[in-house]
Amino acid sequence: MKSIINGICLALLLSNNASAKEENKGDVEVLAKSTTSWDGSNLPNYPNGKLEISILKIVIPPGAKLPLHKHPVINAGLLLTGELTVMTEDKTTLHMKAGDTIIELVNKWHFGKNEGNVPAEIIVFYAGIQGEPLSIEK
Repeated sequence: MKSIINGICLALLLSNNASAKEENKGDVEVLAKSTTSWDGSNLPNYPNGKLEISILKIVIPPGAKLPLHKHPVINAGLLLTGELTVMTEDKTTLHMKAGDTIIELVNKWHFGKNEGNVPAEIIVFYAGIQGEPLSIEK
């Protein structure tokens, strides 16, 4: 856990240090940073419990539709390849293409579908609680 916190602190330091690139110490690009999910809802406070970080690579075949589900924990993703449409029960919709990021909904029913003709590959980072599920299907 200490190494994760140290890594996050280093990334924040580099992203706020304009001279870091000049000193050849690397380049940091913030891909996403938000206090709200993609639909504008405020992200919740962290629940009590032992923090557990999970990083998943999810591959959604062309034409596939994921089941209606919700995430009880904060998560964010980066779409590596393909296209992905995310839709809530009330039809609020997000269309993603390769390279797009998502700050995912928390405790709201939604689903994703690949309307493209190549697999949609997404890396998703979950900040969960040990022993608790990352997703719950309806």
